[in-house]
Amino acid sequence: MAKLTEVRWHGRGGQGAKTAAMLLAEAVISEGKHGQAFPDYGPERTGAPMRGFTRISDEQIRIHAAIQNPDVVLVLDETLLDAVDITEGTNEDGIIIINTPKTPAKMREQLNLSGRRLFTLNANQIAQEVIGRPIPNTVMLGALIKSTELMKMDTLLNGLQKKFSHKFSKVVIDKNIAAVKRAYEEVKGE
Repeated sequence: MAKLTEVRWHGRGGQGAKTAAMLLAEAVISEGKHGQAFPDYGPERTGAPMRGFTRISDEQIRIHAAIQNPDVVLVLDETLLDAVDITEGTNEDGIIIINTPKTPAKMREQLNLSGRRLFTLNANQIAQEVIGRPIPNTVMLGALIKSTELMKMDTLLNGLQKKFSHKFSKVVIDKNIAAVKRAYEEVKGE
């Protein structure tokens, strides 16, 4: 059986976790892999906790259920750490990426976390400074690519440009691309 990589996104409605999960799946498909993405949320409203899921494989994906044992967890909103066990189901060799200004060592201490690779990035700040709005989804994709090497950066950037070209101006797309590149450079891990 081919290697299946499962990614779980934790965010709040309006932060773009669903969009990021889907963008990731579409980008890996363009590399010839199989991808699947879908959200999980209750009543749709801005600010409500939600999860997104992405599966990546070299073979057809036949699973159609929420991800219980993710290889990678991304947390778009640090306030969720008090409400959700973001480590649930992760293996000792799993990867956790958190949108926070804190260092990985500080987050490891705060979460009382052993094992797992932990990465942090102040995605809100990058999004605000580069894009002009504190929406961290595309920024977190840059951190994901750096910490996992799931795909080539060019593949992600081409996918972002393709997905957003029908919805946003070239200026907005270029800002998102710049934010992804900055995140790739600034993410810290241990």
